Amino acid sequence: MQHDEHPAHLQHHFDTPVQQFDSAKLGMWLFLATEILLFGGLFVAYAIYRANHPEIFSWAHHLLDTKLGAINTVVLLTSSLTMAWGVRAAQLGQRKLLIILLCLTLLGGFGFLGIKYVEYASKYKHGLLWGQEFDPDQHYLAEHFGLAAPSEASEAPASDAKEGHPAESQETEGVPTASVESGDPEQFQIERSKIGDGASGPAGRAAPDSHAGHEVLPQPQNVHIFFSIYFLMTGLHGIHVILGMAIIAWLLRRAVRGDFSPSYFTPVDLGGLYWHLVDLIWIFLFPLLYLIH
Repeated sequence: MQHDEHPAHLQHHFDTPVQQFDSAKLGMWLFLATEILLFGGLFVAYAIYRANHPEIFSWAHHLLDTKLGAINTVVLLTSSLTMAWGVRAAQLGQRKLLIILLCLTLLGGFGFLGIKYVEYASKYKHGLLWGQEFDPDQHYLAEHFGLAAPSEASEAPASDAKEGHPAESQETEGVPTASVESGDPEQFQIERSKIGDGASGPAGRAAPDSHAGHEVLPQPQNVHIFFSIYFLMTGLHGIHVILGMAIIAWLLRRAVRGDFSPSYFTPVDLGGLYWHLVDLIWIFLFPLLYLIH
């Protein structure tokens, strides 16, 4: 076959469209394997920290919004369906349907990022951040766990106690604690991390499965570890969502231009593979961070 006889979409170093498609798909699978290795390392880190600090994960996961996480899961699964349907539409040469399905998939990506923004904004507002930025709002924690909010006296500085105004809060090994309820022997510890404290791992006490109206154990040390892992894993996943949306937008532009047909739909197929990987990673992140006690 002469070079000028090649179809417009066939690159010169391939003999046939089938050879080009197979080579492109193999290359995409190899790239996805490297992505799995990247997230695999983070999952291993998650497993190690969870095995050594079960009390941290058991307590802190209550501070994630399970409903928003579940909605995001449904949004991504639905977008995965529309993407797969879009690949089929490209294979059948259904241009208008392909454009609609790519738009719906892109809309699903925007929906996911919008919900994730709401979650991140809430964490920022209440000081539930990573590493030394971890500085939780104790009033929010008390309200979230259904406990009595700390009184103003509990926030009085230690110098007031010396002047005859006893404060209900006290310092214990650098971790401020506030009385949860009058007469309650339990203390609700508020960790304000500048990263200190050491490990108290497997011996730590885990929080109960249900917190509303029931006993709530004190906050364990090093809770900032959980939120560091949470933001690292969900943040990296969010970057991949943005990249996937950029790919879909590029495919949409080409679909409107009429570049795809039953004889050439390779970019749509490969873009769909990438989007499915993004969805698959979230399917693991959601139960690990939001559901497992």
